[in-house]
Amino acid sequence: MHRTLEFLLHHGYSVLLVWVFVEQAGLPVPSLPLLLAAGALAGSRQMNLFACLFIASFAAICADSMWYHLGRRKGVRILQLLCKISIEPDSCVRRTEGIFARQGSRSLIFAKFIPGLGAVTPPLAGIFHMRHRRFLLFDALGSLLWAGTFIGLGYAFSGEIEHIAERAASLGSGLVVILLAALAAYLAYKYIARVRFLRELRIARITVEELKQKLDAGEELAIVDLRHSVEFEAEPDTIPGALHLDAAELADENGLLPRDREVVLYCT
Repeated sequence: MHRTLEFLLHHGYSVLLVWVFVEQAGLPVPSLPLLLAAGALAGSRQMNLFACLFIASFAAICADSMWYHLGRRKGVRILQLLCKISIEPDSCVRRTEGIFARQGSRSLIFAKFIPGLGAVTPPLAGIFHMRHRRFLLFDALGSLLWAGTFIGLGYAFSGEIEHIAERAASLGSGLVVILLAALAAYLAYKYIARVRFLRELRIARITVEELKQKLDAGEELAIVDLRHSVEFEAEPDTIPGALHLDAAELADENGLLPRDREVVLYCT
């Protein structure tokens, strides 16, 4: 953090603008330490508080607008691409679509505080054809709240942050080792949880080509489209003869699924 303060003070507001934009555009360069550092420097009167807030918010809005327009043009493929590179691809799409379906444009206000959600909400707004003015309004509110929270924390605890930065600098390479070990432990935990999840499903998986071969061979199959209603409305095309159901309906004994044939489930 100490080096972050020196780096930010030396290069000024341009670093804050570029760093936040790059992070919100999807690259793994966390901007939280930079926002706290900017607030700490504003607290010591070395940077302007309102300028930091405006620049950070503006950078986030620009990056989000880019994803919004990509969502409008490319559709669900953009959301699937973002979720493929996440550590929980099996649940990422459905979780984000569920939150957006419940909260709508309001999800843009708090999305940046939820890991993984902030990156996929702007393209999802574009996929769902939210009006551009409405998107900008709610995204601006969310960006101001996000940037203001962490810059404000840095401003309020500027003295303590400087003290912590000095202590962290004294650890030297030891601090890097601790941070890398913590990151490795987190990734290992998420990987193990994912493996257990897939093991518990105990569902045989087939490829698209294998399904096509079964259909061409005239096999009687029950195909169920489990895409979320948000995605289904955005791209209503489905496999001919497929039954569209919500995943929650699978647990209900409603007699919709036949017992005399193989059932094939698909989502994204």
